[in-house]
Amino acid sequence: MSSRVFLSGIEVEGRHGARPGEKDAAQPFVVDLDLEINVGDDRIDATADYRAVTDRVRSVVVEGSFDLIESMADAIARECLTFDRVLRATVIVHKPNAASRLGIHGVAAAVTLPDH
Repeated sequence: MSSRVFLSGIEVEGRHGARPGEKDAAQPFVVDLDLEINVGDDRIDATADYRAVTDRVRSVVVEGSFDLIESMADAIARECLTFDRVLRATVIVHKPNAASRLGIHGVAAAVTLPDH
């Protein structure tokens, strides 16, 4: 059976951005995932390990260096697809500091892979 799992509000700090100084200090990012998962049956090992997925998302943000949140979302989606049971991943990356600098409620980018 195919199922959708939502992991929302994954908070992590990283050094990303295209503007001068944005990579000098860590800033907050929030990641939301919508994963289509091939669930084998009613057993924990028959789905994607949510803790492992969350840890991997945090690793991409902490260890990577991206100018664009669009590129970060793409890298996270590709990482999610490395889990055996994940068939499709939609990733939304929020950049709260950018929103506050602009005086708006949110700045985010979304990527879905595979994109068909």
